[in-house]
Amino acid sequence: MSTHPVLSKLKDASLFIEKGHIDGAWVTAASGKTFDVLNPANDQRIGACPDFSVAETNRAINAAHNAFSSFRDTAPRERARLLRCWYDLVMANADDLAVVLTAEMGKPLAEARGEVVYAASFLEWFSEEAPRVYGDTVPAGNRPGASQVVTVREPIGVCALVTPWNFPAAMITRKAGAALAAGCTAIIKPAGETPFTANALVELARRAGMPRGVLNVVTASTANTPAIGAALTSSPLVHKVSFTGSTAVGKLLMQQCAGNTPGGTLKKVSLELGGNAPFIVFDDADLEAAVEGALISKFRASGQTCVCANRLYIQSGVYDKFSARLAERVRREFVLGDGSKAGTTHGPLIHSRAAAKAESHVHDAVQKGAKVLVGGSVTGATAAFVQPTVLTNITSDMRIASEETFGPVAGLFRFDTEAEALQLANSTEFGLAAYVFSRDVHRAWRVARSLDVGMVGLNTGIISDAAAPFGGVKSSGFGREGSKYGIEEYMSVKTITLGAERVQSRL
Repeated sequence: MSTHPVLSKLKDASLFIEKGHIDGAWVTAASGKTFDVLNPANDQRIGACPDFSVAETNRAINAAHNAFSSFRDTAPRERARLLRCWYDLVMANADDLAVVLTAEMGKPLAEARGEVVYAASFLEWFSEEAPRVYGDTVPAGNRPGASQVVTVREPIGVCALVTPWNFPAAMITRKAGAALAAGCTAIIKPAGETPFTANALVELARRAGMPRGVLNVVTASTANTPAIGAALTSSPLVHKVSFTGSTAVGKLLMQQCAGNTPGGTLKKVSLELGGNAPFIVFDDADLEAAVEGALISKFRASGQTCVCANRLYIQSGVYDKFSARLAERVRREFVLGDGSKAGTTHGPLIHSRAAAKAESHVHDAVQKGAKVLVGGSVTGATAAFVQPTVLTNITSDMRIASEETFGPVAGLFRFDTEAEALQLANSTEFGLAAYVFSRDVHRAWRVARSLDVGMVGLNTGIISDAAAPFGGVKSSGFGREGSKYGIEEYMSVKTITLGAERVQSRL
């Protein structure tokens, strides 16, 4: 145990599980096949998980289906207590979860622990929402007094939760917390790069008393994931699919959920897809606050978040000062390295392919006239490391203007007028998040309302919170996660109309 790269660092080694979870038990693949998980900071093997097939996926679906018949009728307070206990266990084991998360995803330990706390907040939030899923009484409009209309909210059924690698803890709890609070059961399909965080979370849910079959984990290699996805989207027992990931994959899953094949079904779908967030700084902005917001929104998780600022639009009056200050702070404060090492502020990207894409954006921009103020190259112990980079003189013909980099590269565009900034910001198929910095409250509000996005940060680079609805418009998807709206994604509204009692005259 002492030589294992993860186990030796855990207080509770039993949280590192190299299996999948079906019907209340940790299991291996019937085929015996596994896939390796590598640490992107050093390319070392962390461990292996079962490479499940469609057969195991169907077993998990059946387990969730069987559990739903009883779990849907549990008292909301009981579901609240389960979620609260799960929250307490996640917080108590936050350090171990952070170690596992850093090993397989690469983000620094401090940031990983921050994600674990953020992940736990969804369990706490939805534990409080579970007992407050209310219906309505509705006056009958056509025949007042003749009948009574009542609505009740019911859990939609078995849910497939397909989660990404960039937030392997928070994306699970944000979905599963809402689903369980509503009374649904679930199959979690974590990314092939980050299955161990999912397993540790579900083990803590088991310890919290989660009933058998309510939460299942289907692990699979990246190569085998499409077959698992097809099984989840085609099963008549699955009634809801929630996916966070790329727009291309989201569109494919939505087509599959529409049942355009013989025997296909129609499922409720929520999709949180790609982003290309604009970050707008006006001349009258608090420049230090704007730089701080850019550091957070652009470089968090080494730029690997869907709400990262991807296009930084800086008004001409402060362009030079802002770009110099941003570059100076990146140069002075950021330390690139292994996320498990003290002092590291930014870890590797998830793999060399992600780094190659970020590097290609830098090279394309430089060839077309951009200037590198800091960073600009791939460097580190593995090919997954990219220096935090600030580029100026970015123009609309560069790839970074239209493609999501998903890496630590800040490209700064210059603009002159508010109308120009809005036109540039909205000139994309994506509409997830945006950021606006201005001391003029009227302009800030006006611009926020004019942006074609689902979320706007006004004078802040942080917009994610369990209490705030998270989601986008256009090709960034639909549906909302977190907040009071998040639980609605896992429920259906049933209308019950009670006919008026007939009163017969006795005269």
